[in-house]
Amino acid sequence: MAVTTRASDLKPFEAAWWRRKFVVEERYVERRERRALYAFAIALALVGAAIFGTMLISVLTGSGVALLDEPVMRWFVAARDDAETVTMTVLAFVFGPVAMPVIVAVVTAAWLLFATHAWRPLVLACGMALGVALALAIAPLVQHPRPPLDLMVLGADHTFSFPSGHVLGASDFLLITAYLVGSRDRQLGVRVGLLAIAAFGIVAQVFSRLYLGYHWLTDVLASVGLALMILALVVAVDTHRTVRVSGEPITGPLSTLQRDGT
Repeated sequence: MAVTTRASDLKPFEAAWWRRKFVVEERYVERRERRALYAFAIALALVGAAIFGTMLISVLTGSGVALLDEPVMRWFVAARDDAETVTMTVLAFVFGPVAMPVIVAVVTAAWLLFATHAWRPLVLACGMALGVALALAIAPLVQHPRPPLDLMVLGADHTFSFPSGHVLGASDFLLITAYLVGSRDRQLGVRVGLLAIAAFGIVAQVFSRLYLGYHWLTDVLASVGLALMILALVVAVDTHRTVRVSGEPITGPLSTLQRDGT
């Protein structure tokens, strides 16, 4: 494999340690593995688009999955008890508009500070920002009303319901973090564990929004679909920027060969 330029050989970067943060580590993989990463991104995009499109059409036409909105809501309301309400309230706070930005900021800042390079924490931050922008743009276009106010456990919310910002934020954070960490670790157990944590967190947040009476089933599923599309974009961009196969050189002042532990 050819490596023509190393970030450590560049004197301008030696003079300013913070500039080295923006050097991107590139890694060598088998050609079939890179093809698999791109195929994975395409599959995520197609599945996510299918889920989101189905939910959107259902909401706009009042048919399909939207017919399950009220029965599912009634089931969750009937299942409420004090202990579960506390748990669901905590989840709503952690992934809500106050705590979630703080968590993302802290995680990103810590990752930037302690990691050798800034590529992955910056990708996480950009993915999260894209999710917020999409939620803010879609909600006033679809104008899907929330469930009745008397079903809302934590007070009235008069904003639009589609998609669920809580579920989208949780899904983006958990899925993107799992990918950015797991893609650099070759251990199957680590990857499976990260995927399991992400899946559990997303399901828990979906249940929280339905249980507390702030979203319909179509809202939360639409957010999962959006999150899969955002993850697809992250995988494609990260693969394009950081993955090389044998015979492709690593060149340029902002590129270096990945080393274990960085």
